[in-house]
Formats: sequence, C-alpha cells, structure tokens
Amino acid sequence: MSQVEEVKLDFPDGCNVILGYSHFIKTVEDLTEIIATTRPDASFAIAFSEASGERLIRWDGNNKKLIDIAVENIKKIGAGHTFLIILENVFPISIMNQIKNCQEVGRIFAATSNPLYVLVYRNVQGGGVVGVVDGYSPLGTENEVDIEKRKSLLRRIGYKK
Repeated sequence: MSQVEEVKLDFPDGCNVILGYSHFIKTVEDLTEIIATTRPDASFAIAFSEASGERLIRWDGNNKKLIDIAVENIKKIGAGHTFLIILENVFPISIMNQIKNCQEVGRIFAATSNPLYVLVYRNVQGGGVVGVVDGYSPLGTENEVDIEKRKSLLRRIGYKK
C-alpha cells in the first residue's frame, strides 16, 4: 500500500537544518569536510541514510547532542539517500553553494530554521521525500517600512553592504 506521510522534524531553537538528497556513502565525509573548511566555527551534525547494501544511517559532526538529534530525525524520515545537516552558530547561506557543488548531492529540499515538515511517500520498497512544508503561509505583502526593515537587517548581519 502506498501513502504520503507527514514527518515533523525536531531540532533545537536557534539551529538551522539542511535537508537534501544524495546518492553515495561518501556524502557524509564530503559534507563534513565542506562544513569544517568553509565554517570552522560551526557546530554541526550530519546524518545520511543509505538506500542499499547495509542500509545504515551514517553520521558525522562535532556536536554529540546535534548528532543524536540528526540521527533520530533521519530515522523518522526513513527515506533512502536522504541527508540532514543540523547547524548551530551558522546560517545555511554560508555553506549552501559548497553543499550544492558536492558531487554526490542531487537536491536540497530545505534550508531553514523554521518549523519543518517533510512529506514522505512510502511504498513496499521504502520511502522517498516528495517535498517539505517550511514555516508558515504569508500574512500579507511588504510595504515601504517593511522593505527598509529587510534592507537594514541584511546590512546589520553582514550579508549586504
């Protein structure tokens, strides 16, 4: 029987996550190297679920608490070749281009600190991520004051000059 299941990810307030699809066991080591060399100050965890062979959850990182959380979340998702990165003290924008350029990474589904639900299609073979619900629906459209606030925030946090 086939079905789509909604899986809510649980991660600490103040952390960001990157959820993606990758095709090879080498992913864990490559993503670890990317994060460690791009943002040495990052506290992070990676969990990756194999889709064949031993079908283990592979993991790495430099924060045991985040590693445990990443592994538990990837177990809940239960989809092959899926990876989850949990970041503390760094925004995904700081590493996204490098992650997307990793030769094993096929897709990024989400990069967020918002509440995140993963839509997983399940059948007799297993599960696969079909999409995400990231955060909340919009409440309106920005006005001139909101535009100034946005521009000011980006300059204050160093993403624009």
